[in-house]
Amino acid sequence: MKWSHVKANWTAFYEAIQEKWPEADDAELDEIDGDQRAFIAYIAEISEMDPEEAREEIRDWLVGEIPSDVVMDPGHDNHSIALSSKFVPEGEEEMDDDSRFGDDDEYPDDDDE
Repeated sequence: MKWSHVKANWTAFYEAIQEKWPEADDAELDEIDGDQRAFIAYIAEISEMDPEEAREEIRDWLVGEIPSDVVMDPGHDNHSIALSSKFVPEGEEEMDDDSRFGDDDEYPDDDDE
């Protein structure tokens, strides 16, 4: 994944960050707000390593897949829906209700069971 994915979905990455660096604190992550340099400095500080080592550790972490909780984040979903607009016929909006297609009851929500 790229840093742009992390920055765009910063709060959704908190769990993945804290899984990799358990000493990371939500309040500190809030302050960093996706700033890569600040994040490198913070990881270096809490892990007691020099910034270059922290940068390399973060680079290795970025090689992994985007965590599923980030993919499922509503902000990510809305972005995906907005991107789908090129497939929506003229005169319709990508966020329109699709209940007129009649398939809403085909796959009931877990709450309906």
